[in-house]
Amino acid sequence: MSLTVAMAQLNTVVGDVGGNVRRVLEHAARARDEFDAGLVVFPELTISGYPPEDLLFHGNMRRSVDQALATLTAEITGITAVVGYPEYDGETLYNAAAVIRDGAIVARYRKQLLPNYGVFDEKRYFEPGDGPLVFEVDGVRCGLTICEDVWGPGPASQCQVAGAELILVINGSPFDVDHLSRREAVLRDRARETGLPLVYCNMVGGQDELVFDGGSTVVAADGTVTQRAPLFEESLVPVAFRRDAAGQIEPVPAEVTRAPSLAERVYGALVLGTRDYVDKHRFPGIVLGLSGGIDSALTLAVAVDALGAERVRTVMMPSRYTASMSLEDAAEMARRIGVRYDVVSIEPMFTTIQQGLAKLFEGRPEDVTEENIQSRCRGIILMAISNKLGLMLLTTGNKSEMAVGYATLYGDMAGGFAVIKDVPKMLVYELAAYRNQNLGPAIPERVLTKAPSAELRPDQKDSDSLPEYADLDPILYAYVEEDRGFHEMVALGFDAETVRQVIRLVDRNEYKRRQAPPGVRITARAFGKDRRLPITNKYQTADDRLSLIHI
Repeated sequence: MSLTVAMAQLNTVVGDVGGNVRRVLEHAARARDEFDAGLVVFPELTISGYPPEDLLFHGNMRRSVDQALATLTAEITGITAVVGYPEYDGETLYNAAAVIRDGAIVARYRKQLLPNYGVFDEKRYFEPGDGPLVFEVDGVRCGLTICEDVWGPGPASQCQVAGAELILVINGSPFDVDHLSRREAVLRDRARETGLPLVYCNMVGGQDELVFDGGSTVVAADGTVTQRAPLFEESLVPVAFRRDAAGQIEPVPAEVTRAPSLAERVYGALVLGTRDYVDKHRFPGIVLGLSGGIDSALTLAVAVDALGAERVRTVMMPSRYTASMSLEDAAEMARRIGVRYDVVSIEPMFTTIQQGLAKLFEGRPEDVTEENIQSRCRGIILMAISNKLGLMLLTTGNKSEMAVGYATLYGDMAGGFAVIKDVPKMLVYELAAYRNQNLGPAIPERVLTKAPSAELRPDQKDSDSLPEYADLDPILYAYVEEDRGFHEMVALGFDAETVRQVIRLVDRNEYKRRQAPPGVRITARAFGKDRRLPITNKYQTADDRLSLIHI
């Protein structure tokens, strides 16, 4: 006896029900004809795309899903298919999967464990299912679960008790820097607890700030990973099963795609997230401001690797404070990576604005106002290019800057997508080095080594306003991602005054982050759905000298 299961690691589009159905039919036919598979499994909510959010409340979504199921039922032949979809049952909605075979839906399963943390909001939409599903394909009894179901022991154990010999898990599991290892640890636990092999089929692709990394996985009953699909690539992967001498189902060992390094994983997520955001919105290309600094350099490298150099253009916008090395480095990177490079000085615009405001500002010294005016001049130029040429504007700010508000509303924050919004500054340097070492030396060495500067006043350095990034990033991690308080961080060895400064900066800039464009999520606590704080509040920290901003 043998059974081939095809894992269809699809890149679906939320709301594109017709397009998603066509992809299901295409991959089901390939699984049947190319691999002689008896079963093909598709990711969670394949028909609607994941996460569909409030589109689920639209009346036409229900009609579209019903039509999609009718089409799949009629056209999937010669193979059993497991397809995720939103199931409307009267006024109740379930995160469900249909088992389709030879013109009929032979079984349905409703997800039992609904995540309601981090980026997940499933209890807003769905009711939980109440029991297992076991169905047979080619003599093998298959238990079906959906994503969160496998993160607790209950649903998998239910399948085992109900007579399953193989557990299928269909998923919409988003990427973060630690998720691959956590995910596979959970799968190994479930396999060892039940004594059954698992097939874990995950979706792939970018959806707003989320990136789904694929990496569909097969785990043997003893917890050994026997097969792993590529990360960040759409693929159809056959998995062969056989009965051992004791009559138990076991996977035939196949290729286990290596687990990439941290930098490789994050870079892959940034590239995929950027490509899909631009392409799924049907933009012909992008534009970004190239400053000669590390952040815009990394953003440019990601954009070119995502879209190709022909779809990317850059603009250097010097001022009286722009260093000659910045001009040289920006031009050199554009040359190395092969993109269009234009220079548009902000001096005429900046001077005109200064002259126009001179009487109003008379007697007041220059301060951050003049710095922000320069940044907003650049925002105007870039948005004009975006509007005129129909290109998406990418912003270039990193997570460390966004955390402490080292960014200008309607200036460098202006744009449609923030590629490195969730990347801490020190990781920016790691990613730039990774890009140069593994994909070609696009970023000039001087960009990697010079002190970061906004170049908005003479001899400016980021460290004039902020702690050194090597000191700042660990504090931000403790405060933003681990929710540690002032005294707790000081007890960990961080300098008290630096902690006090960082907390104050983070708390007072929530209003800025609310107005930032979406960007690729790569950490477990990104600004956005992961971290939701009121802008207006009088919450007191553990140190009574600190309070959140009251705006």
